[in-house]
Amino acid sequence: MPQRHLRRFTLSLALVSGLSLPWGAAAQVLETQAREAYMIDVATGTVLLEKNAEESMPPASMSKIMTAVVVFERLKDGRLSLEEKLPVSEKAWKKGGSKMFVRVGDQISVENLLQGVIVQSGNDACIVLAEGLAGTEEAFADVMTEKAREIGMTGSTFANATGWPDPNHRMTARDLATLANYVITEFPEYYHYYSQTEFTWSDIKQSNRNPLLYMNIGADGLKTGHTEEAGYGLTSSAVKDDRRLILVVNGLPSVRARSEESARLLQWGFREFDNYKLFSAGETVEEASVWLGEENTVPLVTAEDVLITLPRQARDSMRVTVTYEGPISAPIEEGAQLATLRVEAKDVETIEIPLVTGAAVGQLGGFGKITAGVKHLIFGAP
Repeated sequence: MPQRHLRRFTLSLALVSGLSLPWGAAAQVLETQAREAYMIDVATGTVLLEKNAEESMPPASMSKIMTAVVVFERLKDGRLSLEEKLPVSEKAWKKGGSKMFVRVGDQISVENLLQGVIVQSGNDACIVLAEGLAGTEEAFADVMTEKAREIGMTGSTFANATGWPDPNHRMTARDLATLANYVITEFPEYYHYYSQTEFTWSDIKQSNRNPLLYMNIGADGLKTGHTEEAGYGLTSSAVKDDRRLILVVNGLPSVRARSEESARLLQWGFREFDNYKLFSAGETVEEASVWLGEENTVPLVTAEDVLITLPRQARDSMRVTVTYEGPISAPIEEGAQLATLRVEAKDVETIEIPLVTGAAVGQLGGFGKITAGVKHLIFGAP
């Protein structure tokens, strides 16, 4: 058998027209007055901006996104309907802060309560839902925490359904982005509530507190928050040219700062980065040499679409290489992970993507092995 070597091939960028990664690119450095900030590209999961993203913080009303998620889960699995009505308790009616203005003894539909939570940020509506679904607000908060663990939100614990100040009610900016992404991807049929700009209940019309909805920048959600300890925060999402970004900011000093900084950061994310499709799932990236096989080569393919997010200025410095130890000895199973696609660019974290064999290759019989051996001795061919 010929000696096996690590083989490296550099792909021509002209063949791929544009490049980028689904798993990589380090967050860029950008000054922001937010105490915590975190921004991702949804399609690739690439972190575009990160500041104190793992710090435990009071999320205030941004935690109402999880309150709604618990309701969405029950709607989706059929345990609840939008038309079902829930009773208003005295506790819900008395709750301070932002309100939907429910009245004791009223029976209110789940859909109206969701609008009260999402559009009006009603603490009273949150408690009606919590009591209706779990018996008590405390039991509902336990469900919220359990759901957070289920979807990978390791830095979140909930003490209530409203975001009311409590030392045990904490989230991280990263967790809020994870939660927003979960809502967008898992509950598209309910996501439209987050772009609803107003809702009227008890003859009181209230506007959605999310300032980005009124700026014509592609924003369609999600939720503001404010307490004295938390400062002003916003978990938002926007779409431009088929790209969706999620941004979380918290700890800002004013309503105006929250609005202006959120808009500035989203616009920066759309302007400075772009997504580039490198290969489609199953597309041949390289043909690898085969030793003693019924075929001389085997295609190396990507198991999934290769889409990457890059700073626009980094594209020209892109270098894409394929490495594998070859020639590869037959027999070869289809789907075997035998190579790596490596993408490098200036000021961007290197990304490595596994490549698998796109076909099975059988081993030569006895006579074929002899012929291959002779060719190798004479010509050095694999």
